[in-house]
Amino acid sequence: MSATTSNTADDTLQAKRRDGSVVSGGHLVAKALKNEGVDTIFTLCGGHIIDIYDGCVDEGIRIIDVRHEQVAAHAADGYARQTGKLGCVVTTAGPGCMNAMTGIATAFRSESPVLHIGGQGALTQHMMGSLQDLPHVDIMRPITKMSASVRSTERVADMVSMAARECFAGAPGPSYLEIPRDVLDREIEASKAVIPQAGHYRASTKSVGDPADIEKLADILVASERPVILLGSQVWTARGHNEAIDLVRALDIPAYFNGSGRGLLPPGDPHHFDRTRREGFDKADVIVIVGTPFDFRMGYGRRLGRGATVVQIDMDYRTVGKNRDVALGLVGDPGAILGAVRQATSGRLRNDKRQARKDWMAGLQELEAKATEKLMPLFKSDASPINPFRVAYEINEFLTEDTIYIGDGGDVVTISAQAVRPRSPGHWMDPGALGSLGVGTGFAIASGLAHPGKEVLCYYGDGAFGMTAFDMETANRFGVPYLAVIGNNSAMNQIRYGQLAKYGEQRGNVGNLLGDVPFGRFAEMLGGYGEEVREASQIAGALQRGREAVRRDGKSAVINIWVDPREYAPGTKAQTMYK
Repeated sequence: MSATTSNTADDTLQAKRRDGSVVSGGHLVAKALKNEGVDTIFTLCGGHIIDIYDGCVDEGIRIIDVRHEQVAAHAADGYARQTGKLGCVVTTAGPGCMNAMTGIATAFRSESPVLHIGGQGALTQHMMGSLQDLPHVDIMRPITKMSASVRSTERVADMVSMAARECFAGAPGPSYLEIPRDVLDREIEASKAVIPQAGHYRASTKSVGDPADIEKLADILVASERPVILLGSQVWTARGHNEAIDLVRALDIPAYFNGSGRGLLPPGDPHHFDRTRREGFDKADVIVIVGTPFDFRMGYGRRLGRGATVVQIDMDYRTVGKNRDVALGLVGDPGAILGAVRQATSGRLRNDKRQARKDWMAGLQELEAKATEKLMPLFKSDASPINPFRVAYEINEFLTEDTIYIGDGGDVVTISAQAVRPRSPGHWMDPGALGSLGVGTGFAIASGLAHPGKEVLCYYGDGAFGMTAFDMETANRFGVPYLAVIGNNSAMNQIRYGQLAKYGEQRGNVGNLLGDVPFGRFAEMLGGYGEEVREASQIAGALQRGREAVRRDGKSAVINIWVDPREYAPGTKAQTMYK
């Protein structure tokens, strides 16, 4: 072929690219993502996936590149939690995919819709030992709702849409899609590509299930004198919080919360309860569990009163009645179901039942006040080293209506749950049922991108901070700085307690002690503000200085608070997570 012929062919191909008659696999990925409502991908670059970046640039999809794929996966999860849309992480083959696994597994246990797109060696090099070749699809299958490989460029967009639909089928969760490099780089006639169009195949997910069961639940609730309801993460995931709030207020039902359900009602609301769950479950005649499984956090259902009528509402049929029998199970959208039940109970609550509920709530409120009073010596402790309960209390006092609170660690999360009361729905984030450390940095980045006008505060344990801290630079680089607070006891303390209790002082400190690191200097290294706090009286001022520095400098700040390694969460001392 002559140079002239070659140049003419190149010019023709460039013209086809410009007019859209020719398209590559990477550009098909981007087109499909845009049709699925994805506006941001989280990634770490690799040769297998670069054509996806080129496509995202053309489609106006924001590319957030991080320093470790674990952070990218956690950020995609966090973005899904904060926006209600599909989160997306793109990784290269081999170690890129493996590094993201913790984040995908976290999303799996937390029921978060995340699409993980991974690279792979070319099909022409299948089983030849290509660079970073691993059986990704097989490895990812146990922690995803769908795990598949794309075998032709023509099917790329179709497969992306298929994987996205799986993410929202029933209870949300992650999907994995592997795309070999030659499939991704190959260019085809656009007319030969299968590209599902935005809005042309969407199905309603707002199912109320069987209407007869709605009536059954309505009958159960209007006949009850001592009902309680627990609102779990699915209520927020499905954005059913308004219907949930309307129901508990209309029927005067004490509401408890876990996971992302925290913050659905503001602290101080007469229907907001959090310190009397044991008493509420023990004495209730009706217990309604919405959007949370009977897993270790619920004592596998054993913590529900045996004399109560238990009703479970969930997006996943497999969850209803798992680990504990229930009197009634409803499968569908939590908001739609609760809204339908509210309508079915309208005007049916008799005055004597309403008065009984007011008395029931008054009794629980009295117990709540006593429980808070019992905790106040810990919350106000001036002990040195600093009591971690004091840190949690000061953080709660520091929060505003626009602060998204993230907990990342073991005891720092469980202790902060004793004190921190988010002011709005979606303003609490934690590792979820998998108990993953290291989620905080990705969650903070995602929260800042999703809500640029809100303050983001992440409270880390020092062990958790050390896992993903370097992506604080990513937060700074993309203009989403946040306030990092560290409860530093130089140990993996939640595990340490169990070891000390089991093996004694001589062997109980094996594998769980960390060095004394002045993390405030870490923020300074990245151009931000850092401060070391060693006295309880200094906490409030340090938090305020950190807030002001983030706003002033546009850089993340670190407040490193040295806490007492001899203080543990009540659940840690009772080892409830293993019972």
